[in-house]
Amino acid sequence: MAGNKPRVISLTKRPGHTFGFYLRVEHSEEGHLIRCLEMGGPAELAGMKDGDRILRVSGTFVDGLSHSEVVDMVRNSGASVTFHIMDEASYKQAKAQGVNLADPQSAPVTNGVAKQALKPKLSYLVKSSLGFGFSLRSVKGEQGLFMTEVIPGSVADRAGIKVHDRLLEVNGESVEGSTHEQVVDKIKLAGSSIMFLLVDEETDRYYQNKHMKIGAWLATAKYLPHKPRTIDMTKESDGYGFLLREEPNQTGHFIKDIDRGSPAERAGLKEMDRLVAVDGKEVDGCSHEQVADKIRQSGNKCCLLVVDKDTDQMYKQAKVSPMLFWDEMKDSNSPPSYTEAINLPAPVRPSTPVQKREEELKPKLCKMEKTSVGYGFHLNGIQGVSGQYIKEVVKGGAADRAGLEDDDIVVEVNGVNVEQSSHEEVVAMIRSSGSSLEMLVAKKSVYDQLKAKGVTVTRLLLRETSYVQVHSANTPEASKEERREEEARPESPTEAARERTSSTSSSSSQDSIDERL
Repeated sequence: MAGNKPRVISLTKRPGHTFGFYLRVEHSEEGHLIRCLEMGGPAELAGMKDGDRILRVSGTFVDGLSHSEVVDMVRNSGASVTFHIMDEASYKQAKAQGVNLADPQSAPVTNGVAKQALKPKLSYLVKSSLGFGFSLRSVKGEQGLFMTEVIPGSVADRAGIKVHDRLLEVNGESVEGSTHEQVVDKIKLAGSSIMFLLVDEETDRYYQNKHMKIGAWLATAKYLPHKPRTIDMTKESDGYGFLLREEPNQTGHFIKDIDRGSPAERAGLKEMDRLVAVDGKEVDGCSHEQVADKIRQSGNKCCLLVVDKDTDQMYKQAKVSPMLFWDEMKDSNSPPSYTEAINLPAPVRPSTPVQKREEELKPKLCKMEKTSVGYGFHLNGIQGVSGQYIKEVVKGGAADRAGLEDDDIVVEVNGVNVEQSSHEEVVAMIRSSGSSLEMLVAKKSVYDQLKAKGVTVTRLLLRETSYVQVHSANTPEASKEERREEEARPESPTEAARERTSSTSSSSSQDSIDERL
């Protein structure tokens, strides 16, 4: 069933709460559908998507069962349940091709990683005012310590930790032979940040069956909040525009004195970045002259792998090389990308035809109020590439009315510059902003031109205006601004906004059934 593999998602809910989605059956739609995902709920955080189909509940195939039977199975599972799910397109394709979805040979994908690529994971946690958000348990007769009570939305949850994960290392040191008390003491002594090496149940069985030792050198780095950066540069007549230096009392090769407007600056190199690799070859242990020769031998194009101070410290805490990131990226067909829905899309409304003004080289300050269905956009990023950008802006939603557009580059969130922040950090800032959000963004073409000119993108470029926007052909600018303020107010929730259905289903009670889970 290649190309139609289900995903395995485990959810845990707090007492008195739900898993954060509706289970529906809809007229003329096959399967048990996931709908109305709660923003920040366990289901949305775990990666469930609107329209996904549930195939199994706690290992039991349910595609042929009635709606009420599946609801009862989920509710009787208690606080934790495991789903096998398939995205809408793959499900419909499998049905059309007559694929037997109940076939146990149809190997699932667990947490987005296929069986042939099962890996342990590195998880980096920085303690919040509420702690790390997990508990440790040991089981009599079983070797090892296991994660339990992972609080949805907590530091541990955002770091990719799941219930039943087995703990292998703390800050690069093995704890497999340690007692429960020894590990707890080690975690307490670690302070405000800590690095774990963990393995889920399936991956643990995989390596045990092969009698292979599990170590951090095998781990995925996809859950780590700070990413090394790949810097692709094309040499100009006066070189790349930076100096390579060895700093006193520091190990490694560091970037210094970056020329304004140079290939190095445009590619995203920063002062005091540490150079890890040149064209995929690690340079730790090389002399200054050897590294310089590697760069010269690259010709007119060069690819550097670098880390800033925070990323460097994080990898050192795990006692692994940032080359782990490079190797994982190289093994994929393209640099791994990640996307996270900030909120459920707002309802679609017809857009008003507009006449575009000539592009101005300045950013946009977009202020929005959260509606009953959220802000209506996605935040995207690409591993190894600095910056976050906007995608899937819903027409008529809060983000659309505030002036956000697809591919806008995010510069500030609530007055804080996020150009060098990780994807997870920016998402956390947006989620913690409450019911209102202010973002300084720039169209990609504008952002690139400003950076090429060596201009720092700040609110000072806005001059006196609060918004840079497109005006309709026959509307005075002042009245359009007034209307923008009016439209930015939160809309009252409607039934259509609260309950989304597919375009082929009817909203009448006789044609659709749903249950909040």
